[in-house]
Amino acid sequence: MSFNIKLAEVVRGDPRYAYEAYEFIFQALQFTQKKLGREPDLKSLQAHPAGEPQHHVSGRELLEGVRHFALHEFGLMARTVLHMWGIRKTADFGEIVFNLIDAGLMSRTPDDSKADFHDVFDLDQALVEGYQIQLDEVR
Repeated sequence: MSFNIKLAEVVRGDPRYAYEAYEFIFQALQFTQKKLGREPDLKSLQAHPAGEPQHHVSGRELLEGVRHFALHEFGLMARTVLHMWGIRKTADFGEIVFNLIDAGLMSRTPDDSKADFHDVFDLDQALVEGYQIQLDEVR
């Protein structure tokens, strides 16, 4: 992702989390939507920039996607990277998401709340437990 001035303003408003943490949430959302078969196409984004309900991802779904995406991107370093960005627990992702919602950079449904992200799982444990390195077959 390229530098986004509006995103930088969000970070200035809540400096607990690094700029990269906000970018990561956007990437993790796309990853999760794709994994769940809810990825919006260009046509639907142009018609409804805030997204449509069929593309919505709940807080719990996003957290599971975040976990998978972090492990995919960073492997066993995921916990360290997220800690460097200020993220220590699942509730931190809720803070980031709602900062983005407040800035008009993400949308929500009336049923969404920060509580959806509170103590969903132990983030540190989820990023190391059962991790396996996937090797491509060599021919």
